[in-house]
Amino acid sequence: MKEDNDALTDSEEQTRDFLLTLSLFDTFNVDELKLLARHMSYIQLQRGEFLFVEGDKGDFMGFVVQGILEVLKKSAIGENIILARLAKGSLIGEMALIDKSPRSASVVCRQPTTMLTLTSKGFERLTESSPSTGVKFIQKISRLLSLNMRRTSSKLADMLQNYPAV
Repeated sequence: MKEDNDALTDSEEQTRDFLLTLSLFDTFNVDELKLLARHMSYIQLQRGEFLFVEGDKGDFMGFVVQGILEVLKKSAIGENIILARLAKGSLIGEMALIDKSPRSASVVCRQPTTMLTLTSKGFERLTESSPSTGVKFIQKISRLLSLNMRRTSSKLADMLQNYPAV
């Protein structure tokens, strides 16, 4: 691990500055953000390109830095249903760091997109070098997952009220 007084590369500085704009990291201190920045990287995707496809191995998560993504889920009859549109600051693929399961949906770029990613290996290195930062990060992700589950449950309940009880 680099020492705290080591200067960040331009890319790491850009990463840290982006992380500062996200409420997910509002309780992280400068050293924690520097450490996170050193374990993340940027990827560029073109319009129509898939970030990942339902069933793929989940080995990274990411934040939308710029662009628009759509989350697609195959229906029982094989049609893609748009579950969400994601823009700057949105988090995608975070379940992969927790459950190591295949992707539960596909994600496609609707315009050229820049993503900031954290791989499973990068997360493992982060937690080895700073367990407290790793725990803090996973706690934040867990809270987001919980909020998403609550929101999804409410939407499902609203949809089900239109159907008679069985």
